[in-house]
Amino acid sequence: MTTNATYCNDASLPGADPFVLHDRDSGAYFAYSTEGADPGYHFAVYRSPDLATWERLPGGALDAGDGTQWGRDWFWAPEVYHNEDTGKYFLFYSARMRDGVAEHFEYADFEEPSKVGVAVADSPAGPFRNIVDHPIDYFPYDPDYHDVNLIMDHTQKKPPATLEEGMTAPLGTYLPFIDPNVFFDGDRIYLYFSRNAYRNWVWDHDLGKYVEESNIYAVELTADWWHDPAGATMPEIHPSYRDANGSPGDPPLVRKDGFTPVLNYGGDPQPWENAHVNDYAESGGEKKDRRWAEGSTTIKRYTEDGSPVYFMTYSANNYANAYYGVGYAVAEHPLGPWKKSDANPVLEQDEQKSMYSTGHGSVIASPDGSQLYYVHHGRPTTDTGRRLYTERMHLDAGSASLGIEQSTADEPIPAGVAPYSLTSDVGLVDLGPGSARVGWRVATASSAAMGLGNALNRVTATVEPPTAATVEKSENHAVLRPGPGVPEIAALTLHYQRRTAAGSYFGVDNLDGERRTPVAVAVPVTSCTRTLTGAQDSIDVSEGVLCLRDATVSGTVRVRAGAALVALDSTVDGEVDVRGALGVWLSGVEIAGQLRVDGVSGRVRVQDGRVSGPVRLQGNRSASPIVVAGNVFEDSLTCRANSPAPSNEGRPNEVRGAAQGQCARL
Repeated sequence: MTTNATYCNDASLPGADPFVLHDRDSGAYFAYSTEGADPGYHFAVYRSPDLATWERLPGGALDAGDGTQWGRDWFWAPEVYHNEDTGKYFLFYSARMRDGVAEHFEYADFEEPSKVGVAVADSPAGPFRNIVDHPIDYFPYDPDYHDVNLIMDHTQKKPPATLEEGMTAPLGTYLPFIDPNVFFDGDRIYLYFSRNAYRNWVWDHDLGKYVEESNIYAVELTADWWHDPAGATMPEIHPSYRDANGSPGDPPLVRKDGFTPVLNYGGDPQPWENAHVNDYAESGGEKKDRRWAEGSTTIKRYTEDGSPVYFMTYSANNYANAYYGVGYAVAEHPLGPWKKSDANPVLEQDEQKSMYSTGHGSVIASPDGSQLYYVHHGRPTTDTGRRLYTERMHLDAGSASLGIEQSTADEPIPAGVAPYSLTSDVGLVDLGPGSARVGWRVATASSAAMGLGNALNRVTATVEPPTAATVEKSENHAVLRPGPGVPEIAALTLHYQRRTAAGSYFGVDNLDGERRTPVAVAVPVTSCTRTLTGAQDSIDVSEGVLCLRDATVSGTVRVRAGAALVALDSTVDGEVDVRGALGVWLSGVEIAGQLRVDGVSGRVRVQDGRVSGPVRLQGNRSASPIVVAGNVFEDSLTCRANSPAPSNEGRPNEVRGAAQGQCARL
């Protein structure tokens, strides 16, 4: 089943470095963002049932004051992974250390002491709490790097003018690292990260100068943390990486861990990554000459012959710049060698779409797994903050190609979201007490609730006839009060709508082949003269409005001229005979005998019930639609001389006998 629903990237929600998790337990998607959390928290959490309509949850992923925070600032790039066996959710993130900088980076004045921490929760919404009050026990060390920062001035912006001078700098430096991405490949786990550009001056032979670069590296993790049912074990690097870059002359207890280079400019140069290599001169010495490779996401696919292909998306250039964009690389093994695509960048600024500074996203599948999407950040103008965007992605393992459909127009809702459902929290609006409240819920095929606070969708609430009641509506409920012209039975119709990129709204339908069913629900509105529940004998209604709710009638129900009947979720052991009445509304009613509705002058609705005997609707006259929908009729169904002719609102009835007259096609 599909839907006519669409979505558009309206750039209404703040978000940066988004990572998206599909939570099977709740059926919803959760996006984690560097920006957007409430004061006192780190990392905003957004929830979406359809990968397109997001709502921000209060607070944030990490409570900054819970006593476990080792980071001082620069809380960046959160990513969350769910172990469905243990039920635990693991949050990986980077931050700049507050204490112990010299122990981790050798120098107390190390400017960018960034590392990666891990927190755990029992829910994708959090709250997450750090497993320990320090980052992962990992000390990546580059023994071959000449630490030119040690021979630069205090501004640390102008490197040596020649390679020869740079080679005089002392060898070796510890790596600050950010932007963690965990990749599970069978029973092996890899942590990809970005070596922060600070203290990584690389000589560019083509330019004849040093450029400070951010590169992407990897390290393998052990699996004890992942399988711990208590979620109390901190991830550790694989023993093969521990002290892999140490030397025999190192003092006791000094750690110099290894890493695997994945992406760097010199190993696979692409000109589009050079947007900032002349920033020092162009800014008058205010900025460094730099390159970036960051925000990676790794996924795996197979060719037709079963060979694995690994795709890695990454971002290059400065995140605040117009030239920030996304490229990808491919490999046959998680640790490479990786080869960048000649098609790069596959996502970049598009002024025609009013989308700027695009980058640092994550890859996620549609609810049914048949489609891929890239959720990233961008800016709707050059001077606004970062916002969330959702784009369709295409992969072809055979040709090792990847494409992203960049769009701010109306796009189809991801596959597997439909059918939508709309339910109300009451089956009857009884205005007898003077007012009544009606709430509603819209959900996807996986029962994940739509966030109706997002302006991309809404529920309309209309009463017919409109004089029957006034409606005071909010996002997810309405209050009804009697109007000047209260009929015996009116109808409140709730209809789910989506907003287009142009700003107008349209009604959402579920599509099953050629069948189109509105995502809507009708609720009777009346003033009950009597309300009966539970066990009842035969009932004869000669005046007023009888309301049956969850009742069991052992005999028959007869409704006469001048009276009306509203019956919900009830059972009648005999027949239901309605003649010359002012209205009848049967919803979810099981009738053991026949159902006869003749000469009714008001509203007629029979839906979602079951009738064992014959059903006949004849000579009914109504200013409103006559509805017969979603029922099971064990015997015949006959409709004659009704005005208007009965309709099924796109919800056919199952008729096991003959369907005749106006009901032949219902």
